Amino acid sequence: MVFFVRAGYRQSPGLTTLFWLGDQLVSWDRHDGLKTAVTGLLSSGMSGFSFNHSDIGGYTTISHPLRNYHRSKELLLRWIELNAFTTVFRSHEGNRPLVNAQVYSDAETLAHFSRFARVYRAWGFYRKQLMQEAAATGMPVVRHLFLHYPDDPAVYNISYEQFLVGSELLIVPVLDPGQDTVTVYLPQGRWVHVWSGTTYGSDNHATRVTIAAPLGQPGVFYRCGSQVGMTFVAHLEEAGCL
Repeated sequence: MVFFVRAGYRQSPGLTTLFWLGDQLVSWDRHDGLKTAVTGLLSSGMSGFSFNHSDIGGYTTISHPLRNYHRSKELLLRWIELNAFTTVFRSHEGNRPLVNAQVYSDAETLAHFSRFARVYRAWGFYRKQLMQEAAATGMPVVRHLFLHYPDDPAVYNISYEQFLVGSELLIVPVLDPGQDTVTVYLPQGRWVHVWSGTTYGSDNHATRVTIAAPLGQPGVFYRCGSQVGMTFVAHLEEAGCL
């Protein structure tokens, strides 16, 4: 049995199996929306909450003469992409389903959800490893870059823009409406872009690159030579996701 909670205290990670990040607004906001989900994953992971996730698409919907928060299709599609690289891939209709875009609203959205469910499954072998590591050491599944690159001062300027899954996968989600590129900070070393197979970066220094990130292709990289990365790509190909 798996149950999950959204509140706790310092000993909660030893008393329950899973957490979720509460009820974000159905928005792109950095105070209580999509961006907040990344911030929450990173900060809670550093606090010992190794297994955490958000509702795909957010939850809190507001209809008000002064301000509406209704989930758009684009927000839902991008949140689907984000959560495919967290511990749990779980959708939610929100507190007012009829005014929110849903995974079943149209064929395109349902196909997108199906594809990223397969993406989520494709790194399942690595997720199991990371969950075993978390149980043994407390290391989070989703990690801030400074955990693996503490001597790189530039990573301390990153808040929600990108994150690591374990040490081998680097994720740069699209977090703003109308955005079709992402700028990624690549720590020293060479990194392979999953969707194109192109290698970026340098063995001598960190680099920053801007790449295309249309719907269906958030920024996803793996460390060059990583067996985890190569296995992930092989699984994506088998699942028809590349």
